[in-house]
Amino acid sequence: MSETDDRPVAFIGLGSNLGDSIATLRAALRALDALPGTQLVRASRLYRTAAWGVTEQPDFINAVAMLRTSRAPQQLLADLLDIERHAGRHRLADGSDRWGPRTLDLDLLLYGEQRIDEPGLHVPHPRLHERAFVLVPLAEISPDARIPGVGTAAQALAGMAPAQVQGVTYADPHDPA
Repeated sequence: MSETDDRPVAFIGLGSNLGDSIATLRAALRALDALPGTQLVRASRLYRTAAWGVTEQPDFINAVAMLRTSRAPQQLLADLLDIERHAGRHRLADGSDRWGPRTLDLDLLLYGEQRIDEPGLHVPHPRLHERAFVLVPLAEISPDARIPGVGTAAQALAGMAPAQVQGVTYADPHDPA
């Protein structure tokens, strides 16, 4: 990333708990980096996290990616949904599978310091500041990332006990192996 790059910074939450989750997240990182006008700047380590909401399902593997992108937030969200579908994610129209297992879940967590509240798109992501499985990897790659209305990622994390989140030992997500 050059110092003159004025494209907005976006943070994407990644999660998976079906199939080969580590391979799925690696592929998703490559897909994010391949989006037009987009560069993957940094990716967190992968974290194993107990399921949230509906707890009778496999643990999740979670990560956060930092992007520079010229994509508008709405287009970036559409891109994320397309990457999910390509990975085999099928969403029920009524949303009843919202807390269930999934091959891939990509969430637009932050887009610059914008606040967006429109149908289907809420930035910052709702309850971002209350979820260790997102805050731990976000604070790892960008502790000073500003969560509008909350403060920095590090400040939000300092108010939590992320004892349930454990690092997953694996190869670097940028490693093509």
